[in-house]
Amino acid sequence: MNDPALFVLWRGFQDGEALSDLEHKADCARTWFYLAVLAFARDYNESAARYARQAAHDDANSRVYPAATQYLDRIGRSGRHEIYTRPEAFTAFIRGGGNASLYAALQQRLRDRYERLRPTRLLDIGPGDGEALLPALGDSVGHVDIVEPSPSLYRHTLTQLRHRRVPHDGVNAGLEQLPGSPLASRSWDLAQATFSLHNLDPQARREALAWLRPRVNRILIAEFDLDPKDSCHPEWFLRVVCAYENGLAEYDGDGGLVAQGFLMPVMFGYFDPDVTHDERPILQWQQDLHDAGFTRQLEPVLLHDYWWAPGYLLEAA
Repeated sequence: MNDPALFVLWRGFQDGEALSDLEHKADCARTWFYLAVLAFARDYNESAARYARQAAHDDANSRVYPAATQYLDRIGRSGRHEIYTRPEAFTAFIRGGGNASLYAALQQRLRDRYERLRPTRLLDIGPGDGEALLPALGDSVGHVDIVEPSPSLYRHTLTQLRHRRVPHDGVNAGLEQLPGSPLASRSWDLAQATFSLHNLDPQARREALAWLRPRVNRILIAEFDLDPKDSCHPEWFLRVVCAYENGLAEYDGDGGLVAQGFLMPVMFGYFDPDVTHDERPILQWQQDLHDAGFTRQLEPVLLHDYWWAPGYLLEAA
């Protein structure tokens, strides 16, 4: 994707020009919204909201621009929030739109792996509300341990495991905290991480995977096949906005629950220098596993050609 007008703004931004000096170079909704993203990256929330509002005014057909304006107005009043502070929005997101097909495929693949491997002890890294784990469970899994950083999602998944009478333990923490947790002395037949590892700092993730290797016989990872650029690079900006136009369309009619409670915080996280989003090509995920010592790898399995990027399941031992 190439847009000369955006590259003009990008070069000015990199050279440290004031955003107010770049405004005269914005001549359409797309360039105004790009200014909104650049302002957001510099923590100028009021200017970001103003630019997004201009973009929404200039393009009445966009879903992203008005949703972004509402979100930026809110964070201008109350500050930036973690993306999982509204668990009902995350739940609606996971269970709606293209996620229904993505997770149906993932659940079936996990179920097949459980039946083939019959793990005595399973570790789920970042299960969220359990939408991947719980429907896939059966008699072939003996005991489940979970490590989940969101307090509300952690409590929800533990409650569901208890209701299903699945033997389990857990820690309300991130993977990088697992070595110092009560679960640290355990080992597992199988570990899995479903769309959760890209939220970790790359170095912390590499160290955690290396720590896991002697304690885990086999690992499953579900991630997207994506090749991001610098957070505010014009090509990345266009890629994100185009994808989110499609993503938002899947949740029309919910009163903005998913847009404001989940999708907008995630989307703007891609432009926030303080937020970790380390998505990468599947080949790099495979390399990370290899470097951690998981050298025997099966061919990646395509789960679903999702609106954000194709989702794959990796398996390694």
